[in-house]
Amino acid sequence: MEPFVYGLLILTSVVGLTFIVERGFALRWGRVVPREIEAAVESCQSPEDVPILRRICQQHDSPMSRLLLLAAEHLPWPMAENADAIQTRARHEIVRLERGLVVLEIIVGIAPLLGLVGTIAGMMTLFGDIGRRGLPEAGELAKGIALILNATLAGLLIAIPSLIFWSYYSKKVETIAVEMETLCDAFIRRQYREEGQSLESKVQNPRPTVAKEVSSVE
Repeated sequence: MEPFVYGLLILTSVVGLTFIVERGFALRWGRVVPREIEAAVESCQSPEDVPILRRICQQHDSPMSRLLLLAAEHLPWPMAENADAIQTRARHEIVRLERGLVVLEIIVGIAPLLGLVGTIAGMMTLFGDIGRRGLPEAGELAKGIALILNATLAGLLIAIPSLIFWSYYSKKVETIAVEMETLCDAFIRRQYREEGQSLESKVQNPRPTVAKEVSSVE
């Protein structure tokens, strides 16, 4: 039983380390929100600048570039519909960024339990030997118990780093999501600025239009 538990602990540690390293590379800021795209969004002030933004997004494939390309493609749509489409796509991108974090979360919960199982199995074996052979010397008994507790220690040593990186990566995904939302919102507002201004002018100055209609009727 003990070799099986130790084998599971080793497997758990390898899987956890793999996902920690992989997510570390995948969640690099420059890979998710490249600086070139941030600068392009800041420079894109009107519909005439959109082709330049498209080209830069195509050159730097990333979650941020995919959202901006979708927003640029749907610019003929009304602003509300375009924003809804971006939100739907953003949820998919966030799910992709969170891929692997659930594995770390599982390891955080399962590693200490595996260590506890190994400890209990070792204690059962130790006390079974004591029942068959009698009570050994105190030094040998203490040494046996110390070896058994190594399973619990191993489980905790696997779970603690996994918990640290899971918390760090989860917070980083949150921060990235806020930055992506901010950039998309700035892009959308700039591109629909003229539409908003025309609607506002119509609301604020309805009387000239009414006067023209009255004069035409007369």
